[in-house]
Amino acid sequence: MNRYPLWKYLLVVFTIILGIIYTLPNLFGETPAVQVSTNRQSIIINDQTQARVAEALQKANIPTDGMFIVDNSLKIRFKDTETQLKARDVVENALGEGYITALNLLADSPTWMAKINANPMFLGLDLRGGVHFTMQVDMEAAIQKTFERYSGDIRRELRRQKIRSGTIRRTQNSLTVPFRDAADLEKALPRLREFFPEATLTEQGNNLVVTLSQQLLDQVRSDALKQNITTLHNRVNELGVAEPVIQQSGAERIVVQLPGVQDTAKAKDIIGRTATLEVRMVSDDVSQIQAALAGNVPDGYDLLYTAGEMPQPTLVSKQVELTGDNINDAQPGFDEQGAPAVNINLDGTGGSIFADLTAQNVGKRMAMVLIDQGKAEVVTAPVIRSAITGGRVMISGSMSTAEANDTSLLLRAGSLAAPMEIVEERTIGPSLGKENIEKGFNSTLWGFAIVALFMVFYYRLMGVFSTIALSTNILFLLAILSALQATLTLPGIAALALTLGMAIDSNVLINERIREELSDGVPPQQAISVGYQHAWATIVDSNITSLIAGIALLIFGSGPVRGFAVVHCLGILTSMYSSVVVSRALVNLWYGRRRKLKHISIGTVWKPANKAAGQE
Repeated sequence: MNRYPLWKYLLVVFTIILGIIYTLPNLFGETPAVQVSTNRQSIIINDQTQARVAEALQKANIPTDGMFIVDNSLKIRFKDTETQLKARDVVENALGEGYITALNLLADSPTWMAKINANPMFLGLDLRGGVHFTMQVDMEAAIQKTFERYSGDIRRELRRQKIRSGTIRRTQNSLTVPFRDAADLEKALPRLREFFPEATLTEQGNNLVVTLSQQLLDQVRSDALKQNITTLHNRVNELGVAEPVIQQSGAERIVVQLPGVQDTAKAKDIIGRTATLEVRMVSDDVSQIQAALAGNVPDGYDLLYTAGEMPQPTLVSKQVELTGDNINDAQPGFDEQGAPAVNINLDGTGGSIFADLTAQNVGKRMAMVLIDQGKAEVVTAPVIRSAITGGRVMISGSMSTAEANDTSLLLRAGSLAAPMEIVEERTIGPSLGKENIEKGFNSTLWGFAIVALFMVFYYRLMGVFSTIALSTNILFLLAILSALQATLTLPGIAALALTLGMAIDSNVLINERIREELSDGVPPQQAISVGYQHAWATIVDSNITSLIAGIALLIFGSGPVRGFAVVHCLGILTSMYSSVVVSRALVNLWYGRRRKLKHISIGTVWKPANKAAGQE
């Protein structure tokens, strides 16, 4: 009656062993490390890179605790942060351009655990330490940029129609375009209406007023915020941060949380930089190039170098023909000869500009120039074979597949839509995070100890089984959080403590149902079976209602609330398994083998008064 088939016992043992394996990495702690990575597919982190780093560290007499390559990233462990900081500078100087060297913290668990993806769970900012930025987006700059784009489009369209106009002026939410006479205004108006269907065009004498609606301006602000968040995500990846938090806060602010980041200055430098892409013409005049290499750069030109391990000098005009704002998409591909290429899609304005540019400069070279952190480099400089119309551009030449992937990535990675200013900066040290962990751990431990003592005292041996089941519940929960690489925060620890109380509630229901059956005179073996069966329906009902509340927090909450909800929902699922399946397996092992069971160690069994009187 109270015996599990063998496969159920094996299932319980297997899940417990699996839980132990995936929980153990959280007990080893973390060690300071330097992480070497790259955001270019043409640069591969391999054994040669590792050898170069090892040689540089050996020459600088800097000892390591081991280094390994995983996911195209080289990670070097050190004993302390002082050695880590020295090593970072040495590695940066040894590798040079194209590599990203960041400070990090790595799990100190054995390598074999990492190979089976048994890694510690991520810790949030409040537990691990790190930096918190609140950034104010300059919305006025985003709107000004929009008006400048409109002004440029109007000038180009009027130039195409050979209509002269005065200086375009901005007044709040509108642009004023002065014409020489009403005839020029009437001639330009139909085409401009087609060009700007989202704007309102009105005539005021010989002036045309282009007004942008409040709805359109709100959309500009919203798009600027979204683009900045996307760009920040791309940049934070360079820091090697696990589970960064980058989210909107209000209408004009962005919150950036980087757990585990020690180098605050580098974090500010990376997230605050303004990268832009420009299209410029190239000069192939040999005498000008030689003069530039000798230090005499001709007026109106810049001497720039191509990206990569072997940079080539390129003499580029200072005049910007097109910017990255006009690029909708860029994807790697192949040209008609099967050689690697980059396919670019331009917006309407960019396609028109590019068509004019290429038609007027057939046989010449143009350069894609990336300007990042004040440094300009030539991404590619192809020869214009013919006029390119339709807004679709293919860049091909002497590039590998990896270089084509890199080029398309650089072209896609737009700049910030609007400048940002850090208005709040908080640094949470590792010591404070460690203190939060200790307090959270102690509160959970004391809560568990008190609950365990009560269960053992009140339910005797059945209380011991309940306590063991409760232990496995915590084990399963920590293992799942680690396997999913979820982020544990201080609210998550609170949810962990709450899970203890909710989990033991199921065992209380089971034990009380068994007591009720025993008080009614039901034989012990049958009382165990019926008690578990009857309690199951109540356990499911109570846990489902709690799960619904947790799912609602998970869907509609954010930040700390979501962290609480994740642990809460997982804890409900693990508690249902541990309180019913695991505890029943223990009871069956202990009592199920006895055919003539006369007594269960479950504390005092209170009999109803009428039955007690009848027995007397």
